[in-house]
Amino acid sequence: MADVPVIDFHSHILPGIDDGSKDVETSLRMLDMAASQGVDLMIATPHFYASRHRVEEFLPRREASWNRLKEGLAHHEGKVPDILLGAEVAFFRGISQADKIGAMTVGDSDIMLLEMHFEPWTDRDIKEVRDLVLDRHFTIILAHLERYMDIGQNRRRYADLFDLPLYVQINAESISGGKLRDWRRRKTLINMFKDGQAHLLGSDCHGIHHRLPNLIAGRNALKEKLGEAYLKKLDERGSNLLGLKGDTHV
Repeated sequence: MADVPVIDFHSHILPGIDDGSKDVETSLRMLDMAASQGVDLMIATPHFYASRHRVEEFLPRREASWNRLKEGLAHHEGKVPDILLGAEVAFFRGISQADKIGAMTVGDSDIMLLEMHFEPWTDRDIKEVRDLVLDRHFTIILAHLERYMDIGQNRRRYADLFDLPLYVQINAESISGGKLRDWRRRKTLINMFKDGQAHLLGSDCHGIHHRLPNLIAGRNALKEKLGEAYLKKLDERGSNLLGLKGDTHV
């Protein structure tokens, strides 16, 4: 791994556990694609839905998927990114009081990738996030915040979230102009990085034919608009957050 690793904070790289990689072969090809883009570490974040999964059932399934991938890696040629296990935890009412939700953090850390729901957020929802951060002391990463911008009045709720000591993850495709609507949003998102309202990049990759590993596209967009020095700061921030180098900071 590089001194300051390039980290993909959001990926569905584990085989056969959610709507991401369908099998080990697909995962290996995804890892090769990420490696070719200079990615050193991918956080595997399979979907966790409390309405569908029990923690006691999810964790063994994730471990079994990871073991299948490790078997494939043992016979795979070429260097691929390291993998750190986590989850993309779907927000649910009562999450701030859920005893077992701590098992969904990244590795042995207190870091949780939280996917908000795709409905207008209420005061109660914002309070739940606040309680996760301030009362239960999770380090929250809000997944793909840009995907909620067109939902109801959610954008006006962003200020409430930005007041909290949490991190915002943006999908690489959203700032690379991968879709027509993203060209219109690209400037806003890049300014969020510039202004310290967005902090981390993820590919949110799901396969090799759609939603590909594409972290380099987002990195190149940030480099073009904010410069090489900013990209270095981005990498240092991610490394520090995971405790790989220096002290954690936002």
